[in-house]
Amino acid sequence: MIVVTGAAGFIGSCLVSGLNHRGFRELVLVDDFSKHQKDVNLQGKAAVLKQERSGFPAWLKEHAEDVALVFHYGARTDTTEFDVRVFEELNLVYSKEVWNLCATHSIPLIYASSAATYGMGEHGYQDDHSLVELLQPLNPYGRSKNDFDRWALQQAAAPPFWAGLKFFNVYGPNEYHKGRMASVIFHAYRQIMEKGRVNLFRSHHPDYHDGEQLRDFVYVKDLVKVSLWLMEYQPASGLYNLGTGQARSFNDLVKATFSAAGVPASIDYIDTPEDIRDKYQYFTEARMEKLREAGYNQPFHSLEQGVVDYVQNYLSKGVYL
Repeated sequence: MIVVTGAAGFIGSCLVSGLNHRGFRELVLVDDFSKHQKDVNLQGKAAVLKQERSGFPAWLKEHAEDVALVFHYGARTDTTEFDVRVFEELNLVYSKEVWNLCATHSIPLIYASSAATYGMGEHGYQDDHSLVELLQPLNPYGRSKNDFDRWALQQAAAPPFWAGLKFFNVYGPNEYHKGRMASVIFHAYRQIMEKGRVNLFRSHHPDYHDGEQLRDFVYVKDLVKVSLWLMEYQPASGLYNLGTGQARSFNDLVKATFSAAGVPASIDYIDTPEDIRDKYQYFTEARMEKLREAGYNQPFHSLEQGVVDYVQNYLSKGVYL
């Protein structure tokens, strides 16, 4: 059996779809299933068990010999949440428990880290283990992810293979439930359909024009492909960036969304809220050499390709992956 935590969420449910497409049906789906707004993400997907998050460690201890690999993609991901206790419990303590069980029972583990660990990018965006201690994340979410990465690297007892994936700006199907934490593409499409215009944050940095802030936007289908490749080939254990390796501007993103929707581009710029202005990233770009050198040679969707697929085959139809 293969376990997917966070299975009802955005990335987790897309991974379940990818596993099913590859013929994997004996899946154990772990999540907080009391949050029914995510139920539709799993409709029509094959699995042998839905396991509540709180009871999963006990279940894994009992059924470890039947588990081939754990994808631990469940986490609290709200970057605007500042209650440190929430992240301590779900992103750190719980993840350590999963790690230790996988180590004890020799189960490979692939878990979700985050590009939020890089903070303002003072030390670049290289997935080099020697830099992890130097990183200064900007919020409790990013700190919790970096704290777990640091802890994992210090462990003498480890799963037989493990990978911590530093997801950059992920977008794509099955994020309908995420509200304000959904991707800019999701919100831009909604604004286009409602009023034919899109609001973007104005630049408050002298080196960047309005809308020219840069991010590494990665399509969730590419993230799923990398996850499945790691499961199959299991290269050297460690932290791996997961972006495209090419930063693109928010103007590019929104113009691609207008184009995919068949609507002329019309962009307004509004002030970045003061409470996040000093924590706002003007540039992120994954260094992807490590994953490539490990053997992953598949192309990533360009921003335009990903947006067209997302808008025309999912958002415009209300379809799930």
